Amino acid sequence: MAFQAVKFNMKDRPEFIKTLRSRVNKYFKDNNIHRYSNANMVFKTIFMILLYTVPLIIMLTGLVTSFWGVFGLWIIMGFGMAGIGLSVMHDANHGSYSKNKRVNNVIAYISNFLGAYHINWRIQHNVLHHSFTNIEGHDEDIDIPVMRFSPTKEKNKWFRYQAYYATLFYGIMTLYWTFGKDFFQLVRYKKKELLKPQGVNFTRALIEMTFNKLWYLAIFLVLPLIFVNLPWWQTVLGFVAMNFLCGVFLAYIFQPAHVLEDTDFFVPDEDISVENHWAIHQLKTTANFSKGSKWFTWFIGGLNYQIEHHLFPNICHVHYPKIAHLVRQTAKEFNVPYYEHKTFYRALKSHFSLLDDLGKGVI
Repeated sequence: MAFQAVKFNMKDRPEFIKTLRSRVNKYFKDNNIHRYSNANMVFKTIFMILLYTVPLIIMLTGLVTSFWGVFGLWIIMGFGMAGIGLSVMHDANHGSYSKNKRVNNVIAYISNFLGAYHINWRIQHNVLHHSFTNIEGHDEDIDIPVMRFSPTKEKNKWFRYQAYYATLFYGIMTLYWTFGKDFFQLVRYKKKELLKPQGVNFTRALIEMTFNKLWYLAIFLVLPLIFVNLPWWQTVLGFVAMNFLCGVFLAYIFQPAHVLEDTDFFVPDEDISVENHWAIHQLKTTANFSKGSKWFTWFIGGLNYQIEHHLFPNICHVHYPKIAHLVRQTAKEFNVPYYEHKTFYRALKSHFSLLDDLGKGVI
């Protein structure tokens, strides 16, 4: 069945986004800067790639031979893997890394080195999640069979303990990308006719995706199995630990931005419409956290400024701290909510509190 996009009420305070865009554009013009990456972003890109690949090189060359030493290298790679996902390829997939489309495509392709397929990422994240945030049946980020992320989803006794087992499923997320999810998604997106608008041929994409996953596994699993002088199960354990750390890190950053007690969830009406303007919908379904930590902001690619990211995904995340006050001020003027948690802990606590209530069927 072909995918049907949700229609927003564009008459709902359209002046809000018009005013906000004018103010953000003025900020860039007045400061004579562009919306894309800067030297800080280039440094971060190099740093994250090295954090992911140098431990592998050390491992393969035999400079570290003990189990705990090698296991430590896998853990460092897990941080690098998460850093690339949050801080590097994410911007490129949004086209905000560079004004040069080719550069964006090259950087976005790095997601294949994480076991994910960049085409699927763009469709799920850019098309479905960003366009239809927290809308049942459209935002695949809240459509997880083993979890109940929204009060609009049917209750089930199996979700009762989801707040306790959530981290386990978060941890296997990137492994699931590699071995299952991408294949299922590609078939589903073909049926929903979501591939053609992206200029994607199903057969070519399937071949490319399979080939990419094979060389990813060859580099990050088979080579260590061959060259690292440890029992095979210890190498597999390290590979799983790297992915588990990355999966938890990604989920702990993305989920507290949308699935928490403050935000709203929606079900389209019979005309596949919702009541809000698209921009206002983004603020009703999104929250910021831990804006005061510069180091945290740097490492997670500014995704603690999730409101700014959802309103301006075409702006590189290095600029979000500077435009956040404009968004907050404009939201206040137009009586639009601006949700934020002072610390990451509070956001995470709110996320798991909601998971607990949803699992128990309280809401």
